[in-house]
Amino acid sequence: MALTREQMAQRVARELQDGFYVNLGIGIPTLVANYVPEGMQVMLQSENGLLGMGAFPTEEEVDADMINAGKQTVTAIKGAAIFDSSQSFAMIRGGHVDLTVLGAFEVDVRGNIASWMIPGKLVKGMGGAMDLVAGADNIIVTMTHASKDGESKLLEHCSLPLTGCGCIRKVLTDLAYLEIEDNAFILRERAPGVSVEEIVAKTAGKLIVPEHVPEMQF
Repeated sequence: MALTREQMAQRVARELQDGFYVNLGIGIPTLVANYVPEGMQVMLQSENGLLGMGAFPTEEEVDADMINAGKQTVTAIKGAAIFDSSQSFAMIRGGHVDLTVLGAFEVDVRGNIASWMIPGKLVKGMGGAMDLVAGADNIIVTMTHASKDGESKLLEHCSLPLTGCGCIRKVLTDLAYLEIEDNAFILRERAPGVSVEEIVAKTAGKLIVPEHVPEMQF
């Protein structure tokens, strides 16, 4: 059974470490803010100028002026700082973000990512993604494994305009957690109830399957 958006966010949250500065992209990545492990000190950074983003607000906590880069209302934790976007991007470009979580349309075996444009369709555009993939060494991409038509998004070569080249090493889809090494996807974990055969069938790029592929635990 494919992971829900919330389960994907929970799995990504396991990659957090105490003291990390983390940027969360638009979409599924924003949900990670709700699953920071109890007692862990993590500073979530939003490219529009907030360091110390908290979980999504309850109805009583909503402040229309407190938003993330995706224009969603958010909360701020104790010790948070608010500044202009130029300072925020200086953090990103200076390599001061320990983990970046991004969405994508496609990823390929060379670690290339396409996340900003589908010719002929209206999408939100590049945003800060190009700066994030250039300024961060530790990036996790969250995406569906295949399109609604069943076409794989894990490819031998990206077909869409690229956001960055050779920068992705970890991919979490609704079916699996994979790492990219030596021009191949390596299957590390599978979603509960999802077979290795299904993942193989929906992966267009070269896929290495270890002898034992554990199920994710929730």
